[in-house]
Amino acid sequence: MIRDCTETDFDAILSIINDGADAYRGIIPADRWKEPYMPADELRSEIGHGVAFSGFEEAGGLVGVMGAQDVADVALIRHAYVRGACQGRGIGGSLLGHLVDRTERPLLIGTWAAARWAVGFYEKHGFHVIEGGEKDRVLRLYWSIPDRQIETSVVLANARWLDRNPQLRADDCESNVDRPDN
Repeated sequence: MIRDCTETDFDAILSIINDGADAYRGIIPADRWKEPYMPADELRSEIGHGVAFSGFEEAGGLVGVMGAQDVADVALIRHAYVRGACQGRGIGGSLLGHLVDRTERPLLIGTWAAARWAVGFYEKHGFHVIEGGEKDRVLRLYWSIPDRQIETSVVLANARWLDRNPQLRADDCESNVDRPDN
């Protein structure tokens, strides 16, 4: 069951994020990894800046979370994590579908470029990678992240975003259909 998370879910959200983020250990650049991956004060700050979490509940407890944050004219998918023991069961896809259905805004997702499985997951669900200088522009416009994270991240957009940005050249947005795996 998918439900909106409340203040009482804070500890569960934090635990799921840090458990699920373990998949990135050794994959993302070492200078971007920290322990814990998300400290409690950072999560509080994210929620304070408008990240609203939805959670996938199973057997009375949360096993996956995904946040959404309205920024300017778009919605950002933020902090999408499933407990390691529960990954690969469609929980992330269910949460993503839930958030897509809840907004009419164009959607953007930022993730680590080295996390090919994460990029592939979003592509499988209809998102397209934004490449080149447009990726950097979008990250600077909608996120508050350091330059090093911009260098090591990708942005994916849904069709609503692409429809509102027709000026993009064909080589600025790609689909996994034509791009070989690295």
